[in-house]
Parts: sequence; C-alpha cells; structure tokens
Amino acid sequence: MSERVMPGRTDGLITLGAADALWVDVTADSAVPTAFGAFTRPPAHARAGYVLLGGHVVATVRASGGQWSVPEAEVRRAAAELNAVGMDRQDLVRIGPFREVPRQECDEGTPLRWRRRITGELREPSGPERAARREVGRPYHLAGIDWRQILMEWTRDGTQRTWWLPRAVVRLLDAAEHAETQWVRAARTRQAGAATTEPPSHPRQTRDADGPRTTNSEGPTASPRPYNAELEGQLYSVLSRKPGTARRVAGWACAVCRTTPATVLDHCHEHGYVRAPVCQSCNTQERPDHLYSNDIRVANRYTRLFHTDADDWLRHWHRCPGCRARTTLPLPHLAAWTAHIACRSLRPTHPAHRGRQPCGVLRVSWTGSQNAPRSCLLTVAVDFCPSGEHRVLAQVPYREAAERFRLWLAETAPAVAAAAGPDRLDGLPAQSRPVIADTSGEGLALF
Repeated sequence: MSERVMPGRTDGLITLGAADALWVDVTADSAVPTAFGAFTRPPAHARAGYVLLGGHVVATVRASGGQWSVPEAEVRRAAAELNAVGMDRQDLVRIGPFREVPRQECDEGTPLRWRRRITGELREPSGPERAARREVGRPYHLAGIDWRQILMEWTRDGTQRTWWLPRAVVRLLDAAEHAETQWVRAARTRQAGAATTEPPSHPRQTRDADGPRTTNSEGPTASPRPYNAELEGQLYSVLSRKPGTARRVAGWACAVCRTTPATVLDHCHEHGYVRAPVCQSCNTQERPDHLYSNDIRVANRYTRLFHTDADDWLRHWHRCPGCRARTTLPLPHLAAWTAHIACRSLRPTHPAHRGRQPCGVLRVSWTGSQNAPRSCLLTVAVDFCPSGEHRVLAQVPYREAAERFRLWLAETAPAVAAAAGPDRLDGLPAQSRPVIADTSGEGLALF
C-alpha cells in the first residue's frame, strides 16, 4: 500500500477529519463495508481517549493546539486487518429481536453495545421523524463499519421481523466490544492507581484537564488468551454461580473459532458439564433450531457442523465428559446428525434450474429421551415438499443412531474417536446431573 501524505499530519498524528478520509480510502476494497465518520460521528467520541475501528482500539491524542488527533500508523494497521477479513454474505447470524434483552455488565461504561444500538435504530419510526432524529446525532456506524449495507431483514408470518448480519461482521463487532471493555477496565485501573500514589500536595496536576494529553498508541487492551481446558470436568450449575466467572470467560478466545473473544460459557444441556468459552457467533451456530422441545429443523448450517468444520465441532462437543465417555452427542445434535448424515441418501430430489435439488426442509423429532434409550425413537421427515409427498423418510431407534454415529466418528474424526469411550475417563459419575434451566434468552445472555 502506498504511503500517502495526509493533510494535517504532525509527528505521525493526523486530525480526525483526515483520519476519516484515510479510513474510507484504505478500506475501499474491503469485503466489509466501512463508513465515513468513523472518528467524528457517534458512537465515536475522541474525548474518551479512543476510537473503535473494526475489532481494534485506536488511541486519540490531544495535540498542543487543542485539536484531537490519532496516530496514522494505527489507522492503517486497523484498515489492513479489516481488509484481510473474508465475508460470506450467505452465512448469517440472527442478531434480534429476541424475547429477552441480553444481559450485560452495567458498570463497564462501554458505549458500543452494538446489538442494543442496532435494535434501537431499527425499532424507531420511519419517515421524516427518523430522518430528523438522525440529523441530531444518531449513530451512523459501528466501529467504522457501515452495518446498514449488509443487514438482512426477514419477516415471518407477515408480522414478526428478524434481523441478520454476516457472521464475519458479528465477530468483528464482538471483538470491538471486547476491546472497548478491556480498554475501559485498564483506564480505570490506571486512574485508581494514580489516585492512590499521587501526593495530595499537587492539586494542580489533577485539575489540569485542558493541557496536552497523550495516550499509548498500543492501547492497554490485552489479546484474549487461548483456552486450554482450564474448566474441563466442571459443572455449569456450580461454575455459573461463582462470582467473577463472567469476567474470567471474557479473558479467553473462543475455543471453536479461536479468533474472537469469548462471551458465553457453552455447556452440555444433557450432562450438565462445561464445554468451553465460545463467542456469540459460534454459540448461535451450534444451537439446535427447535420447533418444539422434541422437534428440530435441520438447517443448512449443519453442513458446517458435520462437514467443513466437523473436526472442530466434534472435538468441542466431546469436551463434555458425559458425551465423550458414551461416544455420542446430546440428543438434539444426534437427531440432527441422523437426519443430515445417516438419512442423506433417503432424501428425495426434484428438478431445478441447475440439475436437481434436495426436496423441502428436513425435520427430525423424537419420542422419549436418551435416559430411556430403548423407547427413544427418531423420526426423520421432509417439510414443504413441492408435491406434498415424502412426509416420513425413516424412523431410527436411538441406540441404532448412536451406533451409526460412533462408526462415522471413527472415520471422520479419528483423533476425537480415539479419545472417547468409557475406558478413557476416570471418575465419571454413574448418574448424569442435568443442567439448570436455560435462561439465556435465545443465546444472547452470558448465563
């Protein structure tokens, strides 16, 4: 990338207006659309000491003339990392609205809270009133990303609206929110340390808020550390009640994608054990699409779970000692695997514009539960068949489905299969302990 001299540059610093133009210029070819005003329009606020760009914090500096500036090198570094992000516009994550508001820590003072901002924006009235509100300082972007260009809105039954963003953008915004949280915590720690060590005989130093201000361009944010099975074997019902667990989870990187800060402590709903800290995107991707408590749709995302990223997901699911010892999956996941993999050859196809396409939408239901495997039966069916046929494809007993999964696991992920089985685990409880009721509000709350 050519090094272009920016107007207003002084000792490596550029004004906020010049930084806006530079940000748009160097991200022109990015797969993720960016917005002008990343430094000068809400939710950016230079006086807070930082501005969010993508998933990074860029420090703001008060120059001697009283003008706010930012390091040009930091802007270019954030732009280069954003340009390297690939985005699949078909890989979407639902961001709202949900029945319950996501629970967030109220004392962190992090203004991004991007899910809440998007929900607030989209619930406003349309027309001149909304335009007037935007003119008086409504948010124009989120961490320099123009989310309006890529937001998808679906309407179900003509009334209920749902909003979706590409998974890559969700991970970027989650990373930005995490970086902002870490910045605020570090800033408060520094202020508290300065207040306790600074002698009280120099009050002028504490009151001089209008003088030159400099901030470390590297920022105090710490990269999330990799998860190394620190919570393995612990029960979610116990760990989720311990003080400080939420803060501890936020210090890890997602154990599945390993690129985004973790926000959720994923756990097995069948055996009650903690699996690992994961990000919101991965937690949403693995959540079964329940129609009823014993009935799920088999969505296209199972292609990633059982095909392209199967090794990562199988390893993650078997972080639960109960699933690993029994070489199986929780019942909803095993049911989805049975429909998507074991019964794939039974699914009819219909003529399409380019060859043939699978018929309708797969759905699998079950009677009984895994606690009574002899009476548990999985029924695989097809919904929305164009000809109204193919309602029921197969009925598979639970034990047969579990045995098929063991054979498939040995072929697909031999390392995961080699670590499974009752002889690989010591001290496994004879009776599984069910997890506490899920109050996560469709997957957005931490606990």
